[in-house]
Amino acid sequence: MSLPPEEATELDRLLEANSAYAAARTDDGATASARPRRRLAVVTCMDARIDVFAVLGLHLGEAHVLRNAGGRVTEDVLRSLALSTHVLGVRTVVVMQHTKCGLTGVTDQELRDRTGADLGFLPIDDHEAALREDVEQLLAQPYLSLMTTVAGLIFDVESGEVRPIVTRQRPVSPGPSG
Repeated sequence: MSLPPEEATELDRLLEANSAYAAARTDDGATASARPRRRLAVVTCMDARIDVFAVLGLHLGEAHVLRNAGGRVTEDVLRSLALSTHVLGVRTVVVMQHTKCGLTGVTDQELRDRTGADLGFLPIDDHEAALREDVEQLLAQPYLSLMTTVAGLIFDVESGEVRPIVTRQRPVSPGPSG
């Protein structure tokens, strides 16, 4: 049952949209594998201007997409990538930051003051340096040795173009699972 638009909450709108989606859906989702077909994971920012699938020419089922503030490599990203690589076959990881990011040009202290949260926000002074740092952090994890390609990209929110910053490749490691 639909509510008049003026009475609908965001949650109501989401649930109504889901009803339409579920009614039109084929059984592809139920039978598709959780393994990304392109053996790819993308770490990117939560910014609402980034349509990861459109930007990178991806389709549902081809990649894992991990999003957080700034598109930074965090402990939770490492946890997810450990599962993506060892359990679900991911071999390529792309870290994609973007221009005009809210984490650019601010400090941890400014963000702590603004949010009231005593957290490390991983602000970005220089996208190229941050991407190189994050790529190196991924490569330094022994449990992520199954990753063969790790790249850092910058997405320009105005032009829609992606610029490669760093790409690192390494030989395939047999690892504990494949």
